[in-house]
Amino acid sequence: MVDAGGANLGSVRWALRRLGVEPSLTVDVDAIRAAERVILPGVSTAATVMRRLRELELVDVLRGLRQPLLGVCVGMQLLFDHSEEDDTPCLGLLPGKVAKLPVQPGIRVPHMGWNLLRATRDDGLLANVSDDAYAYFVHSYAAPVTEDCIASTEHGHSFAAIVRRGNVMGAQFHPERSAATGATVLRNFLSMEAA
Repeated sequence: MVDAGGANLGSVRWALRRLGVEPSLTVDVDAIRAAERVILPGVSTAATVMRRLRELELVDVLRGLRQPLLGVCVGMQLLFDHSEEDDTPCLGLLPGKVAKLPVQPGIRVPHMGWNLLRATRDDGLLANVSDDAYAYFVHSYAAPVTEDCIASTEHGHSFAAIVRRGNVMGAQFHPERSAATGATVLRNFLSMEAA
């Protein structure tokens, strides 16, 4: 786990421990490069986390990973080219721009709550995730539904809930807070091998 300073580090660590994995939390370049899998958690702003990654000289490290990488919440948003949040250039591992959720009558922002996941294509990250699976979201910004989106959800409009391009994966929701659905997604990620 990359210590990007997010508020969900402890809960992600605990979720992995429940699955029988003892994750290391690190900012060490060599440890990250040598890891079998890397998780980039984040509960913060895109600008804050990107600034920390730049200060720790981890941007190029994350861009160069060949092993499975999972971004969670803001960690997923940082996988894209850019975020509207504070006009932040991100990691650029996935094409697209993360945008603020539009405020609409009856639609609260930030979005906080359980939403239905809709698979947009088959993928091993979704193995054993039921068609009526719900996940827990807390966010104000979201990524668009593109060809890299493997599951979407809706809050006022449709946006990416889970993305994947090769070894680069992300969950906008909090798998560590999403009960059996989240545990299944994390378990599937832990079984991924480098391409």
